[in-house]
Amino acid sequence: MSEFLLPDEPLKQVYLDANATTPVLPCIADVVSHTMQICFGNPSSPHISGIQAKHLLEQTRDKARTVIGAKNGDILFTSGATEGIQTAVVSTLINAKKHTIKNPVLLYGATEHKAVPNTLKHWNNVLEINAQVLAIPVDSNGILDLDFIAKHINNALMICTMAVNNETGVYQNLAAIEQTIRSRNNNVSWMVDCVQALGKQALALSDTTIDYAPFSGHKLYAPKGIGLLYIKSGSAYTPFIAGGGQESGMRSGTENLPGIAGLNKLFSLLLDKTDDTFKSLDTLNSYRSELHEALKNTFGDITFNHSFEHSVPTTLNFAVNDLTSKEVIDLFDAAGIRVSGGSACSTGAAQSFVLDAMGASKWQSENAIRLSFGPAATQQDITYACERIRALKQILQANCLIVSDSTTPQQEVCALGLTQFRHQGACSWLYVSDDKHAVIIDPIIELIPRFEKIANTQNLKVAAVLNTHKHQERESATQLLTSVLAHRVVKGEVDALGWPINLATITLTNDVLEKVATPGHSKDSVSYLLKNSAGETRYCFCGDLILPAGLGNTSLKGGDAKAMAQSILTLSKQLTNKSIICSGHDYQQCFAMNWAVQQKQTPLLSALKNNDISIDEFALQKQQYDALKQVNNTQLCGYVNALPEIDTQQLSFKDAKAMLSTDSTYLIDTREPYEHGATNVAHLFNTPNANTLNIPLSRMANAVFEGQLNKNNTYILLCRSGNRSKIAANNLMQLGYKTVYNLNGGLALSN
Repeated sequence: MSEFLLPDEPLKQVYLDANATTPVLPCIADVVSHTMQICFGNPSSPHISGIQAKHLLEQTRDKARTVIGAKNGDILFTSGATEGIQTAVVSTLINAKKHTIKNPVLLYGATEHKAVPNTLKHWNNVLEINAQVLAIPVDSNGILDLDFIAKHINNALMICTMAVNNETGVYQNLAAIEQTIRSRNNNVSWMVDCVQALGKQALALSDTTIDYAPFSGHKLYAPKGIGLLYIKSGSAYTPFIAGGGQESGMRSGTENLPGIAGLNKLFSLLLDKTDDTFKSLDTLNSYRSELHEALKNTFGDITFNHSFEHSVPTTLNFAVNDLTSKEVIDLFDAAGIRVSGGSACSTGAAQSFVLDAMGASKWQSENAIRLSFGPAATQQDITYACERIRALKQILQANCLIVSDSTTPQQEVCALGLTQFRHQGACSWLYVSDDKHAVIIDPIIELIPRFEKIANTQNLKVAAVLNTHKHQERESATQLLTSVLAHRVVKGEVDALGWPINLATITLTNDVLEKVATPGHSKDSVSYLLKNSAGETRYCFCGDLILPAGLGNTSLKGGDAKAMAQSILTLSKQLTNKSIICSGHDYQQCFAMNWAVQQKQTPLLSALKNNDISIDEFALQKQQYDALKQVNNTQLCGYVNALPEIDTQQLSFKDAKAMLSTDSTYLIDTREPYEHGATNVAHLFNTPNANTLNIPLSRMANAVFEGQLNKNNTYILLCRSGNRSKIAANNLMQLGYKTVYNLNGGLALSN
């Protein structure tokens, strides 16, 4: 087997990301393969092979006309929708260079695929059109504001809308948009992105005044790299690609005949009324209902981000109210269910611009999940998908992610010891003693639902909810979380940061938590030291006084570099080299940092502690450093030093499996427990359960201090993609673990 081919997955994947791309249907793949090997001629050649190829090309063009309802106009084969969009925009703007409009505008729907506004802005600048590019607002259902269009259409050189949205499935009333446009301006160029409409809505483009309509093959079971553009008769046109004059001079370059053959078969399926490959609207609606119920049954508290009444049935966009999109996607992916966060082209963005435009809450926008299936899905596909989704409920319950509705929930102990929670670089900490007494330090508002679930599912008694200081960049969550957990929090009067007024220490089984005033980052900054029965500091919760490989910012309100120096010296007397530093922010993604490594990676701190510089010298250098960072507009809660590049050793799946045959080699799954529970990695690598550890990044600090790892052993780290495990491997190597490897490509490339 070629090294570029992946073997079939041992467990059939459930692919629910059809709006991103679709698999090529077997019957279409057969036609494509045949065209590559048998009917491979160049349509421009005069011999029989060329004539056959030309016939296939023109036959496909004729079928396309029938499918999209284009009796007139041109059908141009392209590499995909993005090329079609470029062609439409460039043609329009070149034609508009001699316009006489005083204040020209280019209009596009606020929820358009980014390919549209980015193309408009690019060519508007390159061609020096200098028009104002305006986003047409939408309402809460994602429907375009017709009054806005009416207000600006007379000054418009071009208006771009879409038939069906790629993130939400919301469809527009093209007839109403057309009436609004053409009752005021018969000359403006109108492009409609029809990519997500093909196979889901009836199209009759020749019955409209739409000038351009791009389509893409890979969104509907055809190969990638092929698409088409409809151009209305008489609409402006400039070839976007010049050269040998193919496509009647409209688009040069030898035609992608295999891709075109794939479209040919696709169009035949769409046109054949006796073929049941593509399902009816009623059937697709029933599929959506089944998936909707499966999601509600599994996750419970769930918000759907669009009205089904205004959407095609093949898209469900939702947010699980107490889980982040990353957590949901990671869980789905570990279980072999493929979904995306919003648009596949925008996954990784902080928020969904589509949902922002619709006025959704920040939580919905940040944590949107898009589940989409193709119109050729079968009942068997949907039934299997629903079964796999419902199977996740037990994993969610076992890992404190949802509250069980069972009278005897089978939940694992998932909170003992120290756990780190993160939100956009900020860190919260939960420590739970063996008898389930807990403290929560530096809680973040967005994480309150998570803390509530853990406390309730694990029946925790919360000794205190604490802040290390009044955080300058966010609202305090201590009072709100204390209120939410009122029936679990120990009663008593507390100070402004949540510390019980009448207690010098907080007892947590065999450990005690002490409070130490450590001003510097702010006047009210304190640190909490968790000490064992011998008086040794296990964990130092120092807020933003000390950060991994850095120090807190003293240029913020209440900051004092001299006070910071004194606080560092005070803390250093209470820490051992093994003490874990638990900061309020982690900009370096270190996750676990002990006092010994902290000193090595923070030269200014080390110089102060070792008496190489005085408090005054420390203060001067710190003030200068913070002032420099502030000038550079990086006003963060702290500034860190660039860590030295670590050459993490990468292993292939084959090599990792071979190494794991030795007793002293251990496999560490750095994914969260709910992901680990959905994938049997021990079976995959043929390793004993005793040599297979699950230590997610959130528990790395706990594992390091509690001695779960031995520096004499060899460790191979893995995650889904190899990214999280590489961070963890780097972290362990910083801490002195020498024989640490990362599984290259993670589980995605391990079969």
